[in-house]
Amino acid sequence: MKKILVIGSTGLLGKPATHQLIRRGYEVSLLARNPAKTRAMFPHNRIIEGDVFDQDSLRDAFLGQDIVYLNLSIAQSSRMKELQPEREGIQNILAAAMQVKIQRIAYLSSLIKNYQGMQGFDWWALRIKNDALQKVKSSGIPYSIFYPSTFMETFYNLVRGNTIYLVSGSRAPMWMIAADDYGRQISRAFETATGNQEFVFQGLDPYTWDEAARIIVETNKKKKLKIRKAPMGLIKFLGNFSGKINYAGKILTALNNYPEKFESEDTWKQLGKPEITLAEFATGL
Repeated sequence: MKKILVIGSTGLLGKPATHQLIRRGYEVSLLARNPAKTRAMFPHNRIIEGDVFDQDSLRDAFLGQDIVYLNLSIAQSSRMKELQPEREGIQNILAAAMQVKIQRIAYLSSLIKNYQGMQGFDWWALRIKNDALQKVKSSGIPYSIFYPSTFMETFYNLVRGNTIYLVSGSRAPMWMIAADDYGRQISRAFETATGNQEFVFQGLDPYTWDEAARIIVETNKKKKLKIRKAPMGLIKFLGNFSGKINYAGKILTALNNYPEKFESEDTWKQLGKPEITLAEFATGL
């Protein structure tokens, strides 16, 4: 049985992925800055107090582990010069992993990072994500890198009351995937992992934001939902006064325009196809 330490287990994406690893039979431990919060979500797992910005705590947490799974993110309200889990945190994680001789680093990246540099787009958050990817690859530690499309769970952040809030300019279809499907697939990836792995994770069908929102409205019977759209120009203007709105404008610009292609053939062959359609996800939204 492989021993996996998860960093980032309590978030919107980390929680379902961690539950899938547990169901698959791995011995899962969880790094936590707030042990009480993490224990409330995962009462039967080993909780280890630690912080990605404290290399000593990481080294202690890594002892006895086979795999370290990283589910890191950039806080929407943070600024480029602040400490970032995917910059200073990654450096500490890799240094501690090399000291303890961790067998494998698994890193949740993204497909949207590829939009950096396209159509003149430049954003410090995507630069950090691309730099983090290169650090993992050049560390000398065997790695598993996961590149998901947009997660269906993003809609949790877009629904307020009975309204789905979108931004205008939705052009590029995305193969949205449910976090549970992603978790099932990565749990299979670890079973036969040898050497370095890279997988793209995409759902069954492509949709623009507008198309996906219409499916949510038509399928969800619990609420009578409606769609409202804000002009991207307004979001960009408001972003001058709010870091969170500026972040939202940047990520939505990338998501609206990144020309995502279907790249999951090998993932489906090796790890199985996703099971959850957007309509099925919508019924439980």
